[in-house]
Amino acid sequence: MNSTISGLPTRSSQRYDRLTRSFHWATAAVVIFMFASAHLWETLAKGTPLRKGLQSVHISLGIAMALLIAARIAWRLFGGNRPASDTHPAVNMAAKVGHGCLYLLLLAQVALGFLLRWAQGEPFTFFGLFPIPAPFVVDHDWRGTLGGLHDNVAWAIILLAGLHAGAALWHHYIVGDSTLRRMLGPQRGGMRG
Repeated sequence: MNSTISGLPTRSSQRYDRLTRSFHWATAAVVIFMFASAHLWETLAKGTPLRKGLQSVHISLGIAMALLIAARIAWRLFGGNRPASDTHPAVNMAAKVGHGCLYLLLLAQVALGFLLRWAQGEPFTFFGLFPIPAPFVVDHDWRGTLGGLHDNVAWAIILLAGLHAGAALWHHYIVGDSTLRRMLGPQRGGMRG
């Protein structure tokens, strides 16, 4: 890996830097957990400790996701390396559009989650440590609309993330380029290339 005097990776590195990879995989894990937990608690009776616990963790991870997205965007704009792509420019542009859409959907999802909770009129906290106060009043009548939008955006994120993962696997196993390897850590064997 090429580095500058500061030790930060340069654009000519073959893989994304460790922090970029960490942000990527942490976001993926949180998205999967949040999607699964929301669908799991729908199968549980209202008011049960497990349902309330899943909702509490979901909300706390939503707050964490807001911070994670802000950090990802800041790192993408001001730091991190972007390895040169070895794909066709049109494919590279499609990937950029897809990434942009994922970022927009994640931002919208966090905003909708906050608005939904404020419309419900119920306090929410970050893992019980501190509350997130409503900066303005959200009409209670918006709960259904906000909940529907939150659910639809969740499905859109899952579908787009699935396409993203499928494209990375297609690049790796069919095309044989370095697209997937750039987001993985140092090669430990087992993966082609």
